[in-house]
Formats: sequence, structure tokens, C-alpha cells
Amino acid sequence: MRPVDSTASLHDVRAAIGRVIRGKDEIVDHAVVALVAGGHLLLEDLPGVGKSTMARALAAAVGGELSRIQFTSDLLPADILGFNVWRASDERFEFRKGPIFANFVLADEINRAPPRTQSALLEGMGERTVSVDGTTRALPDPFMVLATQNPLEHHGTYPLPESQRDRFTMRLSLGYAGDDVEAGLLADPSSGASTDVQPVVSCDEVRRAQAEAAGLFVHPDLAAYAQQVVSATRNHPALRLGVSTRGALAWVRAARARAWLQGRKQVTIDDLQELADVALAHRLVAAKASDTEGHIATDVIRELVATIAVPQ
Repeated sequence: MRPVDSTASLHDVRAAIGRVIRGKDEIVDHAVVALVAGGHLLLEDLPGVGKSTMARALAAAVGGELSRIQFTSDLLPADILGFNVWRASDERFEFRKGPIFANFVLADEINRAPPRTQSALLEGMGERTVSVDGTTRALPDPFMVLATQNPLEHHGTYPLPESQRDRFTMRLSLGYAGDDVEAGLLADPSSGASTDVQPVVSCDEVRRAQAEAAGLFVHPDLAAYAQQVVSATRNHPALRLGVSTRGALAWVRAARARAWLQGRKQVTIDDLQELADVALAHRLVAAKASDTEGHIATDVIRELVATIAVPQ
């Protein structure tokens, strides 16, 4: 196995995804950070802006096994996890694996399934295992859930439970394509996103990258700063629910991954601050439910990052 080079890995994966998702370099960077952090990704935006396409491109660039689950109102947990089937000839049960047994699981329109079905992903996302009928089975390594979600104002959607949202390392929003990119697509549709993305990084390399990133140094002063930020969310008057300890750990893991991808041996304040919005805002619950809850959470995180003193 050839050594993993952080700069080359970022360049190759970003370039592969960039051939599909154009003009969204920062979003692509965040997606690669989530991968190296060993986390999960929630892509939330309007229909038709490339959420599923980006998820497929990321999986294809790594070369792992990809499964796609179309979340609908009649989807059952067994449709995701798998189930036991009685084999009369052998007089035993045989387990039929569900689509969650893949390196990359594209949970398309996850908020169109009821919470009971969404919760089928909780154990897998948190512990990398699945339990069915009292038997626990390990999921492939690496394992990453890439979920797409339409805004809640769309008909037929269910809000993601707080425990579900808290298991996503980041929430990203692609937004509409830039004017020049969209004009180019309209003029020549063949110049658009190609679905033929070739693997540029192996699963073995991803595992090694994740292990190396997890070992990067975080100065105690930076850890104290991160703790101050998450603690402030728990006492903010605009919020009913702040960042959990799991959320804080995921934020710092993402900061380690960002530092590793940039070829550094330790985390800086920039790593934490640049990722604060995408890693923390989706975990917050506003004190008063409203259509602007997502904006309130983002504003709170930006306020705290701007006002809490950074280590000297």
C-alpha cells in the first residue's frame, strides 16, 4: 500500500468531486473533512441542487461500496437493517443484510420517512454496528452516512429528532449553482456533471488517513476554548438545547481532519472557527420554534465565535 499524502488525497478527491459539483469548492472541502474525520454528512437544501449527486461522487471517489436508500413514508427499519429469514431446508434462520451494510450509505430525502424509520440508523452511525433480533453485527470500515434532506416547509416531511441530527458531523447546504456554471449547463448540457467518477483513494487509505488525523495534537488552551463555545450554547437565551458532548467531540475531530488535510501536525484556532457553523449549528434547538430556527442557530454560533476570547 502506498503512503497516504494529505495534500495529494485532498487534491485528488476534491478534483473528482469538482468534476461533478462545480463552483462549490468550500462545500467540497468540508465534505472531505467529514470523511477524514470518520463522520457523517447531512446535505440540506432545496430539491434539484445536487445533494444526491455530490454524495454519490464522494463515495465513487473513494471506491467503497455504495448503497442508496430512498426514504419514504412507508419505509420500515427492516428495509434498512435487514432481517432474518427461515430456511426450512436447513432448519435455521439466515440473516439477509440490508442496504446499511455498505461503506457509504446514501439516505436520500431522509426526512420523508417517519422518526421510527430514521432511528434505524442511530446505532450504525454511533457505534458502527447493527443489532437485529439480539445479534450485533459490525458494519464495513470505513462507514459513512450521507443523508439528503429537503427543507421542512416542503410537504410530507418529518423533522429529524435531535438525537439523529446530533450524529451528523456536519450539515452542509449547496445552494443554487453559480450563474456562470448554470449558464454553461443550459448552453451545453453535455458539459455538466458526469456520473462516471473513478476511485482516486482506496478504503485502506481512508482508514489510514482517519487514524493519522485522530492523533493530531490539540493544545489544552484550544480544548478549553472549544469547551467555552459549546458551554455558551447551553446557556444562551435564544436556545432551548445546546451542543452535546458528542457534538463537541465531533467538532474537534473535524478540526483535526482539517489540519491533517492541510499537512499540519496540530490543530489551530482557524480549524475550529472555520468549522464551527457547519459542525455545531444543526445541533441547536431554538427557544421558540419558528421557520427561522436554522438561521437563529447559525447566528448564535457566529456570535459566540466572534465574542469568546481566543487563546493567546
